[in-house]
Amino acid sequence: MIVLIRFFQMSDIGLQRSLNEDSLLCRPPHDFVVADGMGGHVAGEVASHIFTGMMNQLLSEHEGSLDQDGLRGMVIRGNRAILASIQRHPERRGMGTTATCLHLEQGKAVWAHVGDSRLYLVRQGSMRQITRDHTYVNDLIDSGSITPLEAESHPKRNMLMRAVGVDEYVQVDTGEFGLQHGDILLLCSDGLTNMVTEDAIRTVLEAESCANPAASLVDCAKAGGGIDNISVIVVRYYAE
Repeated sequence: MIVLIRFFQMSDIGLQRSLNEDSLLCRPPHDFVVADGMGGHVAGEVASHIFTGMMNQLLSEHEGSLDQDGLRGMVIRGNRAILASIQRHPERRGMGTTATCLHLEQGKAVWAHVGDSRLYLVRQGSMRQITRDHTYVNDLIDSGSITPLEAESHPKRNMLMRAVGVDEYVQVDTGEFGLQHGDILLLCSDGLTNMVTEDAIRTVLEAESCANPAASLVDCAKAGGGIDNISVIVVRYYAE
């Protein structure tokens, strides 16, 4: 079997922020990471770059296959690296980052996730969110306390329940699934999904005439207001 990977990436400051706190890591054909830093003036951009830097180091040193436990362990190492930075620089206390990591290997996708950045799979005309948002409002939705529509205007809609670099122990979601010819994988920060509907995102991803879907999605988010940093990685998987 011949496998071909095409990927596109873009990170943009948006229209209302003075700093881009997002960080991307692309190590084709296997590894892709989106990290959305938080902490604002408390060095959110430092946290996201520490995390992607640690992931780059660990992935470059890794030999052999990488399973869910291995990828989870790397995220935990990234958590420790951020905490160590805070120990050295107490003024950075309060910084942290989301982490959505994707590893492609032998016809399958392995992922690890903390926070509210997302991994999507587009397959045969349908788009599915693979990761779960670790947010206060998502917990309320799951418990039946509010509806998804009510969550959109909830005053605590941006409150994270999990992040990397905040606590000594970080709970990491992981999973895996088989890949099929024509699959499209999207990793993105919430600067995209808060501005652009999933139907509009899928339309861009499926448009064969689109030369750079990552750039097009960033443009869509900015057209919708661009209130946050916007980071996008699109991976197209071909197997024949």
